[in-house]
Amino acid sequence: MESMTSGTLAGTGSFRCEQCGYVVTLAAADALPDCPGCSGRDFTRASLFGAPRFTRELEPQRDPEEEAARLAEARAEITEPGQYLAFEDGAGMRAVALTREWTRIGRSLAADIRFDDPTVSRRHALVVRQADGVRVLDDRSLNGVFVNGERVEWRALADGDEILVGRYRLSYLDVTSVPAAATTKATPA
Repeated sequence: MESMTSGTLAGTGSFRCEQCGYVVTLAAADALPDCPGCSGRDFTRASLFGAPRFTRELEPQRDPEEEAARLAEARAEITEPGQYLAFEDGAGMRAVALTREWTRIGRSLAADIRFDDPTVSRRHALVVRQADGVRVLDDRSLNGVFVNGERVEWRALADGDEILVGRYRLSYLDVTSVPAAATTKATPA
């Protein structure tokens, strides 16, 4: 397909960023902007019949030791047994307890876990806690929900599963017991 750069009057339609795959939809008089997802400038016309729609470019493999250290850091912050979603939050790892039946993830102000980023839909994903287990559901997001690298509409979660929402990686943690050192650390003196 023919490549176009930002600033071009491309006509009505949808255009996919060649760097990150972000889709921009234009009206007839609109010029192509820089990509909201990655600031890229090169686009091709988006097509349902071109490249596969739901593939994701593989990111460089993370170091397994680094991943284990990241999850250990998140688990060290947990002081009570339960289910948690852990993710990097600027300064370090943050673990959010799943205490309600539904936990909303998205860009909306109504989201329980909010990511203010254009790769995240307003209503991106739901995490559902029920007696038979915990599931993640795609809440009609544009970029999809991935569990352990595979795009899913819904999936039961197991301890250590990685959930990809936009460009954010969340880890599902099912903590059945907390080491004694963690509970004494949280107790005020």
